[in-house]
Amino acid sequence: MGKVLQNKKLFTYTVSKKLALRLHRNYVKIESKLHRLNYFFWECTSACNLACLHCGSDCMASTEIPDMPAEDFLKVAEKVSKQYNPADVMIVITGGEPLLRKDLPLVGMKLKNLGFAWGLVSNGYMLTNELFRTLRESGLQSATISLDGLRDNHDWLRGRAGSFDRAVKAIEILAAEPGFTYDVVTCVNQRNFSELLQIKELLIDLNVSRWRLFLIDPIGRAAENRELFIDSDQMNSLLQFVVNTRQDGEILASWGCDGFLAEYETRVRSGFLFCRAGIHVASVLSNGDISACPNINRGFVQGNIYNDDFLNVWNNRFEIFRNRKHFKTGQCLNCSLWKDCLGDGMHLHEPENDNPVVCYYRKLKGIE
Repeated sequence: MGKVLQNKKLFTYTVSKKLALRLHRNYVKIESKLHRLNYFFWECTSACNLACLHCGSDCMASTEIPDMPAEDFLKVAEKVSKQYNPADVMIVITGGEPLLRKDLPLVGMKLKNLGFAWGLVSNGYMLTNELFRTLRESGLQSATISLDGLRDNHDWLRGRAGSFDRAVKAIEILAAEPGFTYDVVTCVNQRNFSELLQIKELLIDLNVSRWRLFLIDPIGRAAENRELFIDSDQMNSLLQFVVNTRQDGEILASWGCDGFLAEYETRVRSGFLFCRAGIHVASVLSNGDISACPNINRGFVQGNIYNDDFLNVWNNRFEIFRNRKHFKTGQCLNCSLWKDCLGDGMHLHEPENDNPVVCYYRKLKGIE
């Protein structure tokens, strides 16, 4: 039987960190009650031109899947612009691979005319200088590109030869644009773990200023592939690598939303863990479903734009996201970290299991 984190003094907070955590808890409570939308995903397609081994959405390597009509999402965006100041809501277009949509510049221009800032999350495979210029003219203000290793390991994870070279080219295009906001994300796994220093040096050479590192969660397509997951010792080394990289100042590395990390909080990211899914973050998925982050289990869908009014759903549902007490059971019930962790990120939950599919702090400490 595995150990539990009950009444265990595995670390000691400084007085200043205790105070900061107390303030953060109050902030989370207030924001959960206010429930203001400020980050809005549109999963514009479930089609993809790659076949990533770790895909959380189980997207298909096909362009034959019908996309949601752009007007259906734009009607939702227009309604949102009437309840919220569009300048306070960031719209992020994702997929699948959003660049597969031929109407993306038109959609972007309409969002721009409504007053929204918008960005996209892409594998970079289709990004060209010409397309980038068109998207910029349509209001594109930010982008995220994935680079998951050096050539062989990136192409292995992404399931398509040449994807590394295309991703690097996309990064070069973004880096050459003055004042453009972008970052590069890396999903750390067994194959690329030994390459992290080389990846860091490559990104610095490419003039990348922001780099996010994630673990691969045992969800979606990744669940049965053990080669995608690092062990406890590697996780400790990875966190220290992020700390050291932040300290050397050549590139701003940050840890993703992979759970509460106690003594590493504020050292590997610029603040404490706060899963904003369903609190500040909503999404319209490719079939019209209304959820929080697109990577969250579809069992937590709150409605559908073809049957429900989006704003009515946002204003009156999402209770399971805003009040996490439902998850305080099982291994979380007597955990001393609960008040700060709140059951970790919603992407780690499944409707039939109140505990997260993996507790990254337990993994960090080698607790099964």
